[in-house]
Amino acid sequence: MSSMSLRPLSPSERAAALNKAAAARATRAAAKERLKNGKTSAADLIGAAAGDDALARMRVVELLEALPGIGKVRAAAIMEQLGIAASRRLRGLGIHQRQALVDFIDEK
Repeated sequence: MSSMSLRPLSPSERAAALNKAAAARATRAAAKERLKNGKTSAADLIGAAAGDDALARMRVVELLEALPGIGKVRAAAIMEQLGIAASRRLRGLGIHQRQALVDFIDEK
């Protein structure tokens, strides 16, 4: 097995990567805040993740925990009930998982 190592980044490349990562975190935080305040729906957020790399990298559990009335325990139970792995990100949801998640949230 060959080990791939990343080449060292120049200071400017490193700064650009740090800025990109910070922007992605800010995007995800803003999306969770909108969800928490009822300004957007989970279905809209899941749909937006298809075109937004930052949102696509949000974990499903984070999305659930951002919903009012759902904490860590309920989020874990919901994901287990829907057959979604705890580490799954929005991008990694299958069609049926995505639909089941949206349906579950809409029923709530």
